Amino acid sequence: MSLKEQLTADMKEAMKAKEAGKQRLSVIRLVRGAVRQLEIDGKKELGDEDVLGVISKEAKQRRDAIEEFKKGGRDDLVAAAEAEIAILMEYLPKQLSKDEIKALVQEAIAASGATSPKDMGKVMKELMPKVKGRADGKLVNEIVKELLAQ
Repeated sequence: MSLKEQLTADMKEAMKAKEAGKQRLSVIRLVRGAVRQLEIDGKKELGDEDVLGVISKEAKQRRDAIEEFKKGGRDDLVAAAEAEIAILMEYLPKQLSKDEIKALVQEAIAASGATSPKDMGKVMKELMPKVKGRADGKLVNEIVKELLAQ
């Protein structure tokens, strides 16, 4: 079953759950709408890899929003955004731990021959296809900076 089919099936299930599935339903509809919009804009059918990219983007937007909500003291919105992230994470592959990311970064540094923070672009180019959808880009970026600075 493709990811788009899974989203459709889960949406139907959430619709049947009425009140209990309201937030889940709205998050799934949001993702399906973003996927459909990309398909219309690109005039092509999106595969699972592209759908994962959409879901990752939505999760990142929620993480960024949480930071802003915390600054504004809006704990109610923080809780809602965290619940939405939890729903989105169900569709993403298992996230890498910090140690797993460090190991991949060290491999990418060795493969690209990077020696200083100036070579960060080479490392990121080598690394991002391996971690796409499996790790937060901001965390990966911080780890690369940390290891290149040593």
